[in-house]
Amino acid sequence: MIKYIFSYLSEEVPRRLPQLLFGLVLCGIGLAIAYEANLGLSPWDVFHDGFGKILGIPIGRAGVLTGFIVLIAWIPLKQKPFIGTIINILIIGNTQDIFIYLIPTPESLFIRHLFLYSATIIFATGVGIYIGAGLGPGPRDGIMTGLARLGMRIGAARIGIDFSAFYIGVLMGGSYGYGTIVAVIATGPIVQYTLKKFDKGAIYTL
Repeated sequence: MIKYIFSYLSEEVPRRLPQLLFGLVLCGIGLAIAYEANLGLSPWDVFHDGFGKILGIPIGRAGVLTGFIVLIAWIPLKQKPFIGTIINILIIGNTQDIFIYLIPTPESLFIRHLFLYSATIIFATGVGIYIGAGLGPGPRDGIMTGLARLGMRIGAARIGIDFSAFYIGVLMGGSYGYGTIVAVIATGPIVQYTLKKFDKGAIYTL
């Protein structure tokens, strides 16, 4: 049985890595475009923005640091990271910082709105693609699934986690606004649609 598991993983992980990486890079690009739109960030990026301002580091790097800190909360929830969890932490935030550097902030309000809507689509599509690779949840998603295993409804867990991140981020000086509402409303349905197209099933539970 153990031999079968190792054989399965050695075949499946390399085959799924390109999808994982593509999805994570899309997430980072989407977050960078949303940042440059300057119309308000997604709930977790409000936290990262505020955290980064306190530490004096870029928002993406703050997201990377936050990801590793959040993993500590996995311990009492008895969640176990897989390869995709660690790659998630390293790729999204660093990609975001790179593209924030490369993408100029538009002056036109119309273009900023186009940035916001395209960013939401790109980010949510990336989430569906990387989750569909089945190589492990992101650190924040792991808390959600861990709470669900303890009996909390997954929707309530997600709302509670995102609202907590948003509220603390606002207290730390994170940027929020109209774009935050767009992200909250639109991300879920787009992720659900994309995931149906790219879902390969999880292998990290073996």
